[in-house]
Amino acid sequence: MDIQTIKERIAAVESKRDYLLSLLEQPNLGTLRIDVNQALEELDDLMDEFKRTIPQTENN
Repeated sequence: MDIQTIKERIAAVESKRDYLLSLLEQPNLGTLRIDVNQALEELDDLMDEFKRTIPQTENN
């Protein structure tokens, strides 16, 4: 897998973050709120790690 493919897949995953945020606005989420919060934290951690591992430049 080349670096461009990886970046495209990471961008696709990152785009799902907004959906997770919209779930938190649902009043009837109940205990699933904990899972959604955990998913957001893990997604943010993964994105930070990716950006540290493969620095983003204007050419990439």
